[in-house]
Amino acid sequence: MQHFFNPKSIAVIGASRDEGKLGHIIFKNFFENGFKRLYPINPNADEILGIKCYKSVLEVKDNIDLAVIAVPAKIVSQVLTECVKKKVNSVVIISSGFSEIGEEGKRMEEELKGIISKNKTRIIGPNCIGIYDAYSKVDTLFLSKERCGRPKKGNISFISQSGAVGSTVLDVFYNMDIGISKFVSYGNGIDITETELLEFLGKDKSTKVILAYLEGLKKDGRIFLEKVKKIKKPIIVLKSGKSDKGSKAVSSHTGSLAGESKIYSSAFKQFGIIEANRWEELLDYSIAFSTQPVPRGNRIVIITDGGGFGILATDEAERLGLLLPEPSEKLKRSLAKTMPTYASLHNPIDLTGDATAERYKIALKECLSSKEYDGAIVICLFQVPTVEEKVVDYIIECKKFRKPIIVCSVGSDFTERQNKKLMANNIPVYPTPERAVRAFHALVRFYK
Repeated sequence: MQHFFNPKSIAVIGASRDEGKLGHIIFKNFFENGFKRLYPINPNADEILGIKCYKSVLEVKDNIDLAVIAVPAKIVSQVLTECVKKKVNSVVIISSGFSEIGEEGKRMEEELKGIISKNKTRIIGPNCIGIYDAYSKVDTLFLSKERCGRPKKGNISFISQSGAVGSTVLDVFYNMDIGISKFVSYGNGIDITETELLEFLGKDKSTKVILAYLEGLKKDGRIFLEKVKKIKKPIIVLKSGKSDKGSKAVSSHTGSLAGESKIYSSAFKQFGIIEANRWEELLDYSIAFSTQPVPRGNRIVIITDGGGFGILATDEAERLGLLLPEPSEKLKRSLAKTMPTYASLHNPIDLTGDATAERYKIALKECLSSKEYDGAIVICLFQVPTVEEKVVDYIIECKKFRKPIIVCSVGSDFTERQNKKLMANNIPVYPTPERAVRAFHALVRFYK
């Protein structure tokens, strides 16, 4: 597996001089990312980006750790045979046109499996966009950096059967300035599947949180679960193909069988996998897990400057079974010393529509320093004119209590500037109280 993510030498089979071709974009990624032992393979070109071109990997005298294949499906078996003969360790097949298109495609996939069956060559794909590693800079994505941003280094790793879902998540992470470790789109998964990828990421030192978009399992579900239960890191899964028509769409997308959704959900719950029910939950949960400390329990305090938002958060917390203990009389007396008489010192604590940064500081500090709460949902509506920008610094300071702090804040330019500062300091921010509460609940579910 290491040769996929940390190759010393790379061949791009189907590299092209045409800037619009997938092979050109992939080759250019490696070229711009500083890889020196880089070999473009194209029988119709002498050089690409100033680098000598070869008609076949067999002409390359150097050993090849990783080959990326981006040629028409009908000649993939030929170039894969050459890779095997060359003893290439790892191959990413970008090419589509296999089991996802029907019986002829399935036959070609079986041919590829036969080619690697008695040697050490391993395959990711076909019908995928492959790998992006923020640390090693391996980048097989055929999507231009102008259209699909590459996230900075971080601790989230993501595997996806769908290249479209995967690349969109990458672009959103890039836009939100959220770092990742590794991304793998494995498409039809004829060799390396979600099971081996999860097992690998479970041992990967730069990965703290694992995300997965699954349409169906490529191998025995029991083997998958046996491997997963040994992984101690949070695994967040978005499973698609839950409806009848969605299940049929899965078959024509990656050639997978979607399976019974209730069985998947039950197994996920039993083996400690966090299931995201919506696309945004996959993102929301990953941000919470990648930034927040382990909660010691499920007692939360909600602090707000908007009563309605506080009520919505309370409803969601109660629905999910989170506890909202009333502050003790001692804590109330401590808060009352600096709060106006009209502030509501129950739970949620409503700092009211003339809230100040100082009120937030006191409320958050007193609650988190006490033994009464395991974390806080802070609803900060910057539309309130009395809330100064320094409230952001006060919230960040409260990280010292080593309890989860999750913020709900939504608005236009001014609000977005404050939210970006919070996010840059590893305080997750969500646009609705319900999403903030669900993210906190996901933390509690995994660590309880």
